[in-house]
Amino acid sequence: MEHNAKKRFNIIDIIAVVLILAVLAFGAWKLLGSGDGGAAGETGMAKVTYVVRCEGVPAELYETCQAHLPSPLMASGALVGGQIEAVEMEPYYVLGPDGEWIEDPEHVTLYFTAVTETPASEVMTTKVGDQEVRIGKTDYILKSEYIEFSEGTIVDVQWELPESAE
Repeated sequence: MEHNAKKRFNIIDIIAVVLILAVLAFGAWKLLGSGDGGAAGETGMAKVTYVVRCEGVPAELYETCQAHLPSPLMASGALVGGQIEAVEMEPYYVLGPDGEWIEDPEHVTLYFTAVTETPASEVMTTKVGDQEVRIGKTDYILKSEYIEFSEGTIVDVQWELPESAE
C-alpha cells in the first residue's frame, strides 16, 4: 500500500508550479524593480550642484585648476557623469607666532562647484562613483581627468527636481 501512496508529478503539476513561479517573479519585479522605479524613470533626473572646500592648497594650483575647467568627474579611473564647473579662491589663514590668525601667502582655500545628475527617486542618496554627496562630509575626494584633491569638505548641496517630480 505504501507503494501506491507515492505521488508522481504529471504535466498539470509542472504547469501549476511554473505559473506560481511566474506570478511570484512578476510580483517581485513590480515591487523591487519597476514598481516605483518605472515611474521615477519617467520623471527624469534631478540636477545636483555641490561645493567642495579644499584648504591649505598651494596658491599656484588655483590658476592650473581654472585652466582645466570644466572637467568631467571621475572615480576609480572611470568617468562617473557630471563635471567640475568652477573654482573660487579665498585666503588661507594660519596661527601666527603671536597667537593671531594671519594670511598664508603660499596657500589658499579653493571652493570647487561640481554638477551631476541622479535619478529623481534617489535624491536623498546622491552618489558620485562610490562616494555619497552630503553636506559636512569631510573626507571627500574630488577627482577629474586633470584635478584631484583629497580630504575636501562638502559645504553646500542643492537639488533641482524635474518639474514633473515636484
